[in-house]
Amino acid sequence: MSEIKKLVSLTSLFMAAGRAIENEREDRLFEDPFARQLAGEETFELLKRDKDIVTNTKKNSHYIPVRTRFFDDFIINSVSQCHQIVILGAGMDTRAFRLNLPENSHIYEIDQAEVLEHKNAILKDISPKSHRHTIKADLRFPWIHLLLESGYCQDQPSIWLLEGLLYYLTEMEVYQLLKNISDVSAINSYLGADLVNKKSLEGDSKVMKTWRSGFDEPEVLFNDYGWTVSVVEPGDEKAHFGRYIDKNPPRNILNIPRVFLATGRKYKP
Repeated sequence: MSEIKKLVSLTSLFMAAGRAIENEREDRLFEDPFARQLAGEETFELLKRDKDIVTNTKKNSHYIPVRTRFFDDFIINSVSQCHQIVILGAGMDTRAFRLNLPENSHIYEIDQAEVLEHKNAILKDISPKSHRHTIKADLRFPWIHLLLESGYCQDQPSIWLLEGLLYYLTEMEVYQLLKNISDVSAINSYLGADLVNKKSLEGDSKVMKTWRSGFDEPEVLFNDYGWTVSVVEPGDEKAHFGRYIDKNPPRNILNIPRVFLATGRKYKP
């Protein structure tokens, strides 16, 4: 791969490729005309060559579009009350360019410098539909001051999106991240995140081996930081969109890998 590709998160490129494939379906769950260009043809070639990645991609062929649509709906349904949207580990996310949000919406994309520079270079001639702010930061180190300097107002409700992020952090890094978020979130702010359970960390694919934390009770995790959330799994009534038909057994059946989609509001300081 080219040097610039080595600097950019492969995961974000694979997610863009997944969105591109979905965008080209007649029955697509969303539109993302920028995804293929962001993923790049080298990524599609890698998807064809690497057997482990091919297997994982096929296994998640429905999960990527379902997760994307799920969090698209979450943002669209929440933005009338919160005009600040913070996307952590934004990667190749294109919601600032493709979602029709209110004109006064501000989207703050936070990710490592190389990732955002790569995306900005590709989309340099495309005008975002929202006020877009890019913040170059490693979430494992102090970053809140950069968000505040970019115009984020901690006295106003906000929407936080942690999509494809938490399982790449250690438990202690997740705890610190949630504390940081809660410290600058007004009451009635919204939060959306996907997580895996601890059993999922036992997977042997290349992707799963990069996961560093799992949580069996997301409701408890977020409640500890002042958020009340509802949790569904892909395949549940609110998270299949007629596409994801593999429904997991009830959560009281333990010792199976699970993915959780959590959304909720902040109810206390």
